[in-house]
Parts: sequence; C-alpha cells; structure tokens
Amino acid sequence: MNIYVGNISWGLSDQDLENVFAEHGTVTSAKIITDRATGRSRGFGFVEMSDGGEAAIESLNGTEVDGRELVVNESRPK
Repeated sequence: MNIYVGNISWGLSDQDLENVFAEHGTVTSAKIITDRATGRSRGFGFVEMSDGGEAAIESLNGTEVDGRELVVNESRPK
C-alpha cells in the first residue's frame, strides 16, 4: 500500500519517517519529497508498506510528529 504523508516537519529525514510508520507494520520504503533546486523538504512524502497500511493511516492521521500535525491517507495515482 502506498501512503501519502503531508505536513511533514522540515527537520524530518526519510529514516525518521520510516521509524514512525514501522511501529504499525512492515515499511518497504519511505521518501520525503525535496525541492530539486534547493534540496529542501517540500513538506510531504510517501511511505510504502507491505502490511499494516490501513492501521497506520488510522493511527497516524492527525497525530503530532516533531511539532506538526501529520495528514496521512492512501495515495492516489498520478
């Protein structure tokens, strides 16, 4: 399951994001999207999970991580 994560704190790394979701299932990948020109986080990312995706969405949507309230839902195709 591919999960969209929005309102991510600027200081969070890919590994930090993976650790947050790992408590709810098996994380295949976690990637915070960065600006190509500056390399700075754009404030959102994607987490891919092989199991526990629904539980992670329910548990983490609206929770505060590093001072920001996460927006977590199933990612839509491009």
